[in-house]
Amino acid sequence: MSLIEDLNWRHAVKAYDPTKKVSEEDLNKILESARLAPTSSGLQPFRVIVVENQELKEKMIRGALNPEVMRDCSHVLVFAAWDSYSDEKIDKVYDLHTDVRDLPRGRFSSYTDKIKELYGAQTPEEHFAHTARQTYIALGLAMAQAAELKIDTTPAEGFSNEVVDEILELGELGLKSVSLLYIGYKDAENDWLSHMKKVRISMEEFVIRK
Repeated sequence: MSLIEDLNWRHAVKAYDPTKKVSEEDLNKILESARLAPTSSGLQPFRVIVVENQELKEKMIRGALNPEVMRDCSHVLVFAAWDSYSDEKIDKVYDLHTDVRDLPRGRFSSYTDKIKELYGAQTPEEHFAHTARQTYIALGLAMAQAAELKIDTTPAEGFSNEVVDEILELGELGLKSVSLLYIGYKDAENDWLSHMKKVRISMEEFVIRK
């Protein structure tokens, strides 16, 4: 199938079959698609936390607006962004860039000095607003990869960030949760959206040409 066909196939699943689990091979493909997502300055200022332990999911349910979906899906992917930028984080990423490309460390210092100055003038709140936006590109690619594999997904912002951050101890990692992606296989009998037509505005309304 083409990507367009895959995207027409997928929908935000409302009920999962708890007996069906995503294979490790397919899970890794979804995670790899997120890892390969483009990010501002190539900094990859977020991480994806994979929650598959059922007891942990049960603890997270108290912060979810759709607890049955969280409970019954195969895995919960938590997209969590850096809570702030720092010179050390930027240097670590660019040391990786130069090491992988067999270049001397500091090769990109003229550029990294500029972004350090830029972020240094901003607040931690502004930092997180920027890093959080980066996660959505990876989220979209993960959903597209899952659709190609015929794995169902439900993206979610309807949850308590405080509860998820506390349970997963994200603060200790310098991270804050942004969004969730439930993955698994739908319970077609109870997924009320499963048999409904996909609804989107027309291309003529959606695209504004100048």
